[in-house]
Amino acid sequence: MGPRAGGGPDPGHAATRRQLDLAEVRGQPDAKRALEIAAAGGHNLLMVGPPGAGKTMLARRMPGILPPPSFSEALDITRVHSVAGLGGGALATERPFRSPHHTISPQGLVGGGARPRPGEVTLAHRGVLFLDELPEFSRPALEALRQPLEDGRVDIVRGQQSVSFPARAVLVAACNPCPCGKAASACRCGELDRARYQRRLSGPLLDRIDMVCQVSAPPAAQLVDGRNPAAESSSGVRRRVIAARAAQAARLEGQTAACNGEMDTATARRHVRVGKGSRRRLIRSLESGALSGRGHDRVLRLARTIADLGGRERVVEADLDEALGYRLVSPELVAV
Repeated sequence: MGPRAGGGPDPGHAATRRQLDLAEVRGQPDAKRALEIAAAGGHNLLMVGPPGAGKTMLARRMPGILPPPSFSEALDITRVHSVAGLGGGALATERPFRSPHHTISPQGLVGGGARPRPGEVTLAHRGVLFLDELPEFSRPALEALRQPLEDGRVDIVRGQQSVSFPARAVLVAACNPCPCGKAASACRCGELDRARYQRRLSGPLLDRIDMVCQVSAPPAAQLVDGRNPAAESSSGVRRRVIAARAAQAARLEGQTAACNGEMDTATARRHVRVGKGSRRRLIRSLESGALSGRGHDRVLRLARTIADLGGRERVVEADLDEALGYRLVSPELVAV
């Protein structure tokens, strides 16, 4: 089956994805670390950097480091794709990866219609929704994502009927730092141009993104050198992600959340205990306006995932510092 009209590639095209290895991405250790954390905890991620830095390459390798779907998750994926007429009815064996074009309508992104059908965020359920050139999407389409990102479902009301579609997807988004996307030495964008570009992404939407990662263009020597000996393969990263997810599954057994990124406020505060030093950092961030109440909870979930990747039962101050870094990394672009 070919590409779906108005959306990304058919999720049945899994053979190509299996060949995409994280080791093929030159450099970018910070971005790879962010991708690993996002996969381990089911956290939404925004990558900011110039064209050609590797943002799309990184995003397309996300399915390769996610754990395989459990039987119940495979059933969920299969049901969604059957409703949409995709997948041929066979039980899903891989997590979906959806990459809709920025011209997609709000209905195409979150679902709807006279006879409600699932949108891209539902077709990415239990997988990855990749939105490249995020500010180029229409404002109505992006604002329609706010409720699915928060609640993990899409509620559609038509007349006297209400339909709910599942939407537990990891959002991976990418954008340029300014409209032209050129390096700082070549950029001619004025302050007004930058402000207009940044205003395309609302604060409430960005507040629902757990992590912001700056992606710089790799050095020329790394690009032309035929060797890449220090690069870790997707299989190695995936083993750590699976171990972290196993720790989360044991901790969250019997609860609605399947991973740290899905924990509600009460669950996050119950499972994430921080020391006095970390508590002071959080208070300062909240009082200065650098963190919102929602951002505070997302930092706790993110710190819990970082600790899980490190095999730690307790969240230490370094875990919280790293989590705060992902929230505070780009204040000029993101109002955290």
